[in-house]
Amino acid sequence: MKAPASRPLAAFVGATLAVALAGCHQQQAVSAQQQARTVSVVRIEVRPIAGGLTATGMLAPRNEVAVSADIAGYRVTRVLAEEGDWVSAGQPLAEMDASILRAQLDQQRALAAQQKATADEREAEAARVKGLDVQGVVSVEELQTRRFSARNARAAAAAQDAAARETETRLEHLTVRAPVSGLIIERTVRPGDISGGQGVWFRMAEAGQIELYADVPEAAFALIRPGLAAKVTLSDNVVVDGTVRLVSPRVDANTRLGRVRITLPVRSDVRAGGYAKASFVDVAKPTPSLPETAIRYDANGASVMVVGANGRVTQEPVRTGQRGGGYVELLSGPPAGSAVVAKAASQLLAGDYVTAVPVTARPGT
Repeated sequence: MKAPASRPLAAFVGATLAVALAGCHQQQAVSAQQQARTVSVVRIEVRPIAGGLTATGMLAPRNEVAVSADIAGYRVTRVLAEEGDWVSAGQPLAEMDASILRAQLDQQRALAAQQKATADEREAEAARVKGLDVQGVVSVEELQTRRFSARNARAAAAAQDAAARETETRLEHLTVRAPVSGLIIERTVRPGDISGGQGVWFRMAEAGQIELYADVPEAAFALIRPGLAAKVTLSDNVVVDGTVRLVSPRVDANTRLGRVRITLPVRSDVRAGGYAKASFVDVAKPTPSLPETAIRYDANGASVMVVGANGRVTQEPVRTGQRGGGYVELLSGPPAGSAVVAKAASQLLAGDYVTAVPVTARPGT
């Protein structure tokens, strides 16, 4: 009959243990907070990142000029220019065998001289009967025959002269010349090649001018304008100054990128076909950002240490974007206004308690 009395006793004991455990946890939390480290924190703010807008692309001639032979079927005897040579407009680049055309030209000049002599003779014959039309000494038919013969001979002589000039022009075109002044960036022709069978012989960059054809995201395309200054980093990390020359009027429907052409100085290390990155120094892009020192990188990627209202630290992943002026853009992560440990290198773990000391967000704090 006394068994039911054990239930109140068990309930009492359970409640006592629960209170004891809660007190223990509370004491541990109080102890952890008492041992909290003092750390500097910054807040995620939307701020313009100077030079934060970057774009990548390929280096290409501003005006690429293709040079090839005008006439086909002739053997190349000499190549007079190499890749990397600077040439002037009209300068010979390659020569072809002209022996056949020279022989044809000599023959045509001789025929032209013969035709001219014949025309002179026919005109002299026509001149001797001039004025005899009404005298009845020579028939009308003979008069007309002499005159037509003179005109025909003169036309034949003119045609032969034209044929000789055409051969002279073809002979001149056996020397391939630079159409503009500039830099030879490619040569494919070799001595012994036959003209007309291999397309372009030389490629030139007019005036040696190379530009960066950069692709800019659609969202930032409206910020770019002609005349905008850019810092262009080449593949060997050399930085050169550039200027936006042309902004494309269209955005690619598939990539959602717009093309921007950036003029670069003429120098030997700016090579066509190379890769480069442009940073637009006068563009300030407002975006949620943090000092670069606040970003932690490990095997799981980028993250930040967020300080909660109770002083407890949590580690939250972030996805970073553009960088500039010591700040990094946050494409995803905690919302703006969140308090973040200013130095990611601090030996903190998720769950630690800290005493937060707000600081002004400056690169390197």
